[in-house]
Formats: sequence, C-alpha cells, structure tokens
Amino acid sequence: MWKPFEPGSSPIDWCESNYNISPSIAEFMNTLSNALFLLLPPVLMHLFKDYGRFVNPGIHVIWVLLMVVGISSAYFHATLSLVGQLLDELAILWVYMAGLCMFLPRRYFPTAVKNNRKKFSLFASMATLVATVLATFHPAINAFALMTLGIPAFGFMILELRRTKSARVYRLGLRCGAVWVLAVTCWLNDRLFCDTWLNLNFPYLHALWHLLIFIASYTAAVLFAYFTVKDEKPHQSPILKYWPRDDFELGIPYVTIKSYIKVDTKSYI
Repeated sequence: MWKPFEPGSSPIDWCESNYNISPSIAEFMNTLSNALFLLLPPVLMHLFKDYGRFVNPGIHVIWVLLMVVGISSAYFHATLSLVGQLLDELAILWVYMAGLCMFLPRRYFPTAVKNNRKKFSLFASMATLVATVLATFHPAINAFALMTLGIPAFGFMILELRRTKSARVYRLGLRCGAVWVLAVTCWLNDRLFCDTWLNLNFPYLHALWHLLIFIASYTAAVLFAYFTVKDEKPHQSPILKYWPRDDFELGIPYVTIKSYIKVDTKSYI
C-alpha cells in the first residue's frame, strides 16, 4: 500500500544525479527549478485583477493550478516516488484542461456542443477524468503522452496570431513559440541523450525545461486571455501590457481591460 510513496518508486529517473547535492533531496536542481511556479503566479493574480473582474474570474484558476504543478513537480523530483510522478503529471493534465475549457475559441468547438462553452467544458472535463484514470496504468509513458498536448496548443496559438492586428501581441507570440521549442529541446535532450550531457558535466537540462516551460505556459495563457476578449467581449478592449515597465517587452506580460462608455457620440475611458 505504501510502496508508491517510497523514494525511488517511480519508473522515471531524470539525468541529474540523485542525492548528489543534498542527502535528503533526490534531484536538487530539478526540485529547486520549480520555484518560479510558486513565485510568479501571485504576481499574475494581482496583474490580472481587472481581467478577473471584468472578463472571467476563472483566469485565477490557471495561476493556482500552475502553483499546484510547481508543488507537485518539486515533490516528485525531491523523492522520485511514483505518487510524486503521478501528482506532477496529473497536475499538468488538469491545468491544460482548464486552459482548453477557458480559452479555446468557439469557432473550433465540435459541432456536438453547439457553441456552448459550458457543455464543451463538461465534455473536456469528462475526457480528462478518463485520462486521469488511464494515467495510473502505465506511468512510464505518461511523460511522453503529455508532451504531445503542447502541439495542438501551439497550433491554435499560430492560428490566432495570424488573425491578430497587434504587432505587440504578435511579437509576444513569436517569443512564446521560441521558448516552447527551446523547452521541448531541453526535455528531449535530457531524456534521450543523458550520457552525452553527463560527459559534458551538465545534467541539468530538465531543470532548464522547468524554467522555460513555465515561461511558455503562462505566456500562452496571457495570449489566449487576450484572444478570448477579442472574440467574446466585443464591447471591451483588451490591452497587452508589461510589468514593471510597459515599454520593456521582456518584462512580465499581462492583459488589462479598457472599457468604453459612449455618451453623446464621445468615448470616455
């Protein structure tokens, strides 16, 4: 009964040497690199307060789930336990599902749900529940299966970027895509070419994956939050901004809402 909780019970072991830095943490750098998942979401919750107020308070669910991913991943890499692996992978699955339900443009909905987001969310949640159960049967292949989820998300992002007229949004999309490709490259190299990186004395590509995939994931959420307002809230104007300086596009991107009330043919903020 307790075997899945035992350290080292997971069939997955990443390239970083176990207990090399700390006698109590299996993969120290892979564990530490999850800190960004815990530090940045509270900042995003603050930056998206107007979005949550005027568009959809569910945006904060995405940030909370990203924190759950960070906690689960840190536990997994610290223990390499089977329970830790499943928690890590299922947290990723559910944050993906939440983003899909919240942000997938209605024009891509299956005809069976008839443009109804609530119905689509129900079907997506049921499918995710089935996937959650199936994930417990063959844990060794879960990581590769989850990697494929990024492909349709990346494809939808490309389709939406082609529709945008904002050069600033387009540039952010290009950076998001580049970071995602770099993140996947790090993940594959760590998984498939570990011996090469051990010979180079740099078995930390999975730690880099954590940092890069977080940046790509939250940036994609920012972009789709922008696209959603453009599609479904025509009376509101989304504005892509950056913190701490709006003129520095390598800061933290977020979306705020600029609502207009027309009085006597004049527009006031």
